[in-house]
Amino acid sequence: MKVLKLSAQGLPQSWISLEQAVIHYAADEVRWESGGEIAVFRGGHNAMTGEQSVIAVNSIIGTRGVPRINPYELKPGLTNGKLFARDRNVCAYCGEHFHETELTREHIIPFAQNGIDTWMNVVTACRACNHRKSSRTPEQAGMPLLYTPYVPSLWEDFILRNRRILADQMEFLMAHVPRSSRLLD
Repeated sequence: MKVLKLSAQGLPQSWISLEQAVIHYAADEVRWESGGEIAVFRGGHNAMTGEQSVIAVNSIIGTRGVPRINPYELKPGLTNGKLFARDRNVCAYCGEHFHETELTREHIIPFAQNGIDTWMNVVTACRACNHRKSSRTPEQAGMPLLYTPYVPSLWEDFILRNRRILADQMEFLMAHVPRSSRLLD
């Protein structure tokens, strides 16, 4: 289970473990929290009062400090898992839905024609279509794209990189996803 860590301004920073979240709580770095309580950690007893320390961790936390990075300048890392999720496991050529083990990263402009490995030059393709298209462009192969590629937004990237998102975390992230996102389909 992961905690969605945001800046104090509400911009996604990272998915962190429960233990990392406890460190933020203990260091008094949590400025606000949202979502539901997902874990309670109990510590030692105070020698003076006898009270036990308790830290309740919420699924979404906003931490103090200025982000070290500008999240709007980040380009999401391209992985097959995120690519297939972006494209909803649908082949860009035949339109069929496949299990991710049957899919490939397909370069619109192939490496053989100086294509590059970027979000805007890749789509999801089934093995049969990828093989049929070979090292040609869609136009050369007579295989038009059924959808266009795009670079996921910061919010989409946070959804694409975590397979086990809690309902309240998903609701928070989806509220910021661009209206044109394929994740809204």
